[in-house]
Amino acid sequence: MLRPSSTLCCLIFCLFTSHQAHGEFELRDTVECHPRAGLPHFTAKVESGETVRVAYLGGSITAAPGWRIQSRQWLQQQYPAATIEEIHAAIGGTGSGLGVFRLQRDALQHDPDLLFVEFAVNDGGTSPERIHQSMEGIVRQTWAANPNTDICFVYTLTQQMLSDLQSGKMPRAASAMEVLADHYSIPSIHFGVEVARLESAGKLVFKAPKPADMNAEPMVFSSDGVHPHVETGHRVYTETIARSWPKIIDANQTTQPHSLGKPLRDDNWEQAKMVTIEPEMLSGDWTKLPSDHSLAKRFQRNMSELYQANGPGASLEFTFEGTNAGVFDILGPDGGEVRVQIDGNEFTRNRIDGYCTYHRMATLKVGAELEPGRHTVKIELTPTQLDKREILFDRNQADFDAKPEKYKDQTWYASSLMLIGDLK
Repeated sequence: MLRPSSTLCCLIFCLFTSHQAHGEFELRDTVECHPRAGLPHFTAKVESGETVRVAYLGGSITAAPGWRIQSRQWLQQQYPAATIEEIHAAIGGTGSGLGVFRLQRDALQHDPDLLFVEFAVNDGGTSPERIHQSMEGIVRQTWAANPNTDICFVYTLTQQMLSDLQSGKMPRAASAMEVLADHYSIPSIHFGVEVARLESAGKLVFKAPKPADMNAEPMVFSSDGVHPHVETGHRVYTETIARSWPKIIDANQTTQPHSLGKPLRDDNWEQAKMVTIEPEMLSGDWTKLPSDHSLAKRFQRNMSELYQANGPGASLEFTFEGTNAGVFDILGPDGGEVRVQIDGNEFTRNRIDGYCTYHRMATLKVGAELEPGRHTVKIELTPTQLDKREILFDRNQADFDAKPEKYKDQTWYASSLMLIGDLK
């Protein structure tokens, strides 16, 4: 089953995604590597044999044990005197709209020397304007934290993106990210250019059942049209980095700290952040999951704390000064319905969807593009007994029939607040 980590995922997970028509937007000409100002700080350190940390911020393609691990190993081979350490900051099914909020917690607090950013697939359904806001927030947060951290954008692809690439154009999300890369002189590598070339030449099949012999020709890139096989597609991605690396190194310019300068958009999300849920924000019956709880252990890397609402009326309340708010939470088979109240407005959201035969990280949108100022929020678990079988996709209803006990509870798991603004 294709779980929600393809381009569809940005519609499910990415907070504050725009669903309006994109309007006219110019697709960029396809270029495999734009070196721009290179990666001068990182390469100076590795060439001196120092210990460096490489952060990988992205979705499921980066979370897989593929190009992330392979590229770190390749860098270690190129610079044997240095020590290359990895910061795993990828979450499947998420785009830059969540990445900008979790950047500090998942990557920057570990002081990376190089940050790879991979969101071109999961941002595929997001408007260029939203991409500019979130990606610029990632850039500006990174350089505000450490102006000597180098950044490289990398672009992955899905089968649906092949036609653009084979016609000489980058797909929309990558084209939007290139605007930011130009503005800040950030190098970028498009992994899909070589994939499109190989597919056109009959040397690669993008989607087919996984063969018994992964060395067979033509190579099978993926089984689902999205996620590359580690042995084939991810290897193509890693080889693209290796092929691009000399161009990037040759482009290295000054090792002066990166300058933020004038933003591309004044409304960029540089101020986006995760905020810890404090016990005084909670009313009613809540449990802070212990570290040995199955869900707490499973999501520990990205959710250091998890609170469970145990019954109707359990609520989370906070006041903030800003423009955007949400909750980093979990969807699952035991998810219930929550009522969101903000500034006198009210709506409900289910914490289970058609995919939910399992638990996964998600975001609960509370308010986006609000008028700057003070806002009061209350989110409450309702007594509604959801018809979960009807919520599940047809292909997942058999799981409900076989394991009804898994779905009987009506609960909510909350981890952190997501704010553009500050608590009051």
